[in-house]
Amino acid sequence: MKSIKWKWRQLILGLSCLLLVIACNGLSHTSTISPNSGLKALKVATDPTFVPFEMKNVNSNLEGFDIDLMNAIAQVTGLTVQWESLPFDGMISTLQAKTVDAAISGITITAERQKTISFTRPYFKAGLAIAVRESNQDIQDLNSLKGKKIGVQIGSTGADFAKTIPNAEISTYNSGPDFFQDLLNGNVDAVVSDAFATLYAIKNGNLKGIKVVANLLTEEFYGIATPQDSPYMESINKGIATLLSNGTYQQIYQKWFNTHPPALPEKF
Repeated sequence: MKSIKWKWRQLILGLSCLLLVIACNGLSHTSTISPNSGLKALKVATDPTFVPFEMKNVNSNLEGFDIDLMNAIAQVTGLTVQWESLPFDGMISTLQAKTVDAAISGITITAERQKTISFTRPYFKAGLAIAVRESNQDIQDLNSLKGKKIGVQIGSTGADFAKTIPNAEISTYNSGPDFFQDLLNGNVDAVVSDAFATLYAIKNGNLKGIKVVANLLTEEFYGIATPQDSPYMESINKGIATLLSNGTYQQIYQKWFNTHPPALPEKF
């Protein structure tokens, strides 16, 4: 009888030790599950009219190069993205007010913008181009834009550039589809906008009757914008670096532009 009781005591003691080890292992795993566990979900603004960087599909879901990139960054950093659609011209003021944590919408890094908001390392090399109607033979380069009617998006670097063209009559629009439609209707002579977005739209048949002329007017770099002193900046930058090194960035770029991406600088 004593022998049986002793065996039961050994069994109970063994089970207690096993449960204690399991509990300790569980606590250890929980404490290292994510370095970003103290950060809330990332509220990210975008303007879903900038094809192919951000747009809505037939099911009203967001898609595009920027969308894929931001979601991939979230995946490798352990962050959660909460998307918020905003007009492009309101993004900087929204970031300044800190009502969103970040914005990705083909936002060019400029010294002027860096005075009030912060940018991650560059994630895309871009530039401005001139678009005209296919029948137009007068506008061949920057000089031939003098005195012409030019369409641009409000708050864009295209709008800033157009201001430097002598005697140009500038019309501003909320989105690309709006100024391209006015270009087709003959209400403006040319549009100054992102070269990649324009070429993509022409290639996919969404801009019939429009062509791009001359070379790029500028060389620009897009960055993910955040409020100044953002707690997410380090994580997002590490995420971009990871995607560039593990081949994911190249896959996303190839998907949307069907070519290899150019080299990107670490800093602007």
